[in-house]
Amino acid sequence: MQKGDLIEVIIEDYAFEGKGIARIDKESDEEQKSKYVVFVNGAYPGDKVNAKLIKIKKSYAEAKQVCLIEKSKLRIEAKCNFFGYCGGCKQQDLEYANQVKFKKAQVENIFKTIGGFDEVNIEEIIPSEKIYFYRNKMEFSFSNKRWLTLDEIKSDETIDRDFALGLHIPRIFDKVIDIDECFLQSEESNKILNFTREFFKSKKTTIYSTKNHKGYLRNLVIKQSQHFDELMVNIVTSEENYELISEYSEQLKIAVPQITTIINNINLKKANVAIGDYEKVFLGDGFIKDSIGKYSFRLSANSFFQTNTIQAEQLYNTVLNYADIKNDEIVYDLYSGTGTISIFISEKAKAVYGFENVESSIADAKKNAELNNINNVHFYEANLYKSFLPIVSKNKIPKPQSIIIDPPRNGMHKNTVADVLSLNPNKIVYVSCNPATQARDVKLLAEGGYKLIIMKPVDMFPHTFHIENILLLVKQ
Repeated sequence: MQKGDLIEVIIEDYAFEGKGIARIDKESDEEQKSKYVVFVNGAYPGDKVNAKLIKIKKSYAEAKQVCLIEKSKLRIEAKCNFFGYCGGCKQQDLEYANQVKFKKAQVENIFKTIGGFDEVNIEEIIPSEKIYFYRNKMEFSFSNKRWLTLDEIKSDETIDRDFALGLHIPRIFDKVIDIDECFLQSEESNKILNFTREFFKSKKTTIYSTKNHKGYLRNLVIKQSQHFDELMVNIVTSEENYELISEYSEQLKIAVPQITTIINNINLKKANVAIGDYEKVFLGDGFIKDSIGKYSFRLSANSFFQTNTIQAEQLYNTVLNYADIKNDEIVYDLYSGTGTISIFISEKAKAVYGFENVESSIADAKKNAELNNINNVHFYEANLYKSFLPIVSKNKIPKPQSIIIDPPRNGMHKNTVADVLSLNPNKIVYVSCNPATQARDVKLLAEGGYKLIIMKPVDMFPHTFHIENILLLVKQ
C-alpha cells in the first residue's frame, strides 16, 4: 500500500475522535498473514467505504472516506444543513444512544492503552438531558473569505464571497462558512446571528484580515443564561466606533428584546481570539448570571463557565460524591477558574483553597463567592506550570486532605503532578475534558502511590467527540 491509494474496507469498530476502524490482511515478516489497522475519518461501524490512504505507518494507516458504498444501520439523517462542513458538530448523523456508548468505550480503552490500567471500574456514562440547543455560549467569526457548500456552488444565485459570519472550517483558520441556523444554542441566538450579519453588511463594514491586519469586525459571542432570563451579546472588533455600535445595539435590542446586555470588546492584538484588551458596555451592566445547583455565578464577557449548564450540575454532583468531603476537611481546587467547583463543594468542607493561573478568573471567583455569601473559600493566583507550593508556603495555607483537579485539555504539567504528590492528600478527584492527557497524568499519580478507584464519563457536548471524565484516586 502507498499513500494516495484507494482501498475498499468494512468498518468494524470506532476509535477516539471519530475514526472508524477497519482491519485488512497484511503479509508479516514471517510470511504469515496478520491484521493491519486502518483508521478511517468519518466512518462508523457497519459502513462499507472507499477510503484514500493519507498516512502509512508500520502498524497502522490513516485514511479519509471518499465514497460511502453501504451505510451503517447506526447512521441517521443529520438535522443541520451545514453538517459536514463546519466544526461545530461531528457526529450529528450518528444516533445519540450510540454516541454515548462509543464515548464510554473510548474512555475505557484510553485508560487501558495510554494509562496501562488492566482493569477499569467505569460507571455508566451520564447522557446529556438536551442534545440540541444545549450550549450557553456560542462564538461566531467574521471572515472576508466565505467557504461555499456544494449546494451553494451548484446554485444559480450570486453569492457574496467577501462577507461571512459563522463557524470556521476545520483546520482552515481563515475561511468561515456563512451560517443562518445553528442547533447548538437557541432560537434567540440564531436571530442575533442573522440580524448582526444583515446590519453590518448593509453598512458595508470591513472585516478584520489576519493577513494584512486591517478591517473592523472580528467575532460575535453570545452568552445565554439557562436559569435566568438574561442574554449577552459581545461584538469583538479591532478598534472603537461608538456611533456604529450604538446604532447596532439600539436596533438589535428592538429585533431581539430578550437581550439584557450588549458589549463591545476591542481586540488590539493580531492574534485571532475573541477576547478584547478592553471593553465598552452599550446596554445593561455588562454581566449575566447563571446557576449550578443552588449557587449563582456572575459571568462577564471573557469569564469561563461550563458551556452546558444543565450537565455541569451532573458533573459537579459526581465530583462531590467521589470526594466524599467531611466537615473538618481542607480541600484544594487546582485550576479553579471562576470558582464554580470550589463554591459548589464549599458547604461540605471546612475550607476550600482555589489556585488558578489567570488573574481575571481569580477576580470573577472572588465576586462569585461574595454573590453566594460564602466565607470558607479562598482564591490565589498561582503558577500551575512551575509550582504552586510557594503560594501555599507564603500564605501558610494548611495541607489538604483532598485535592480536586480540573486542568485544560493539555492536562497537568509534570511539576504540578510532583506538587500534588508532595502534598500527599488522602483523595484526588480529577476532572478532565481530555481522557488521553488525563490517563497520562493518572499513570504518574498511580506510580506515586495512588490507586484508581472509579470513574464516570459525562457527555457535555452531544454530536462532538468531546467527553468529560471524572475519576477518584485514593492514597495507598
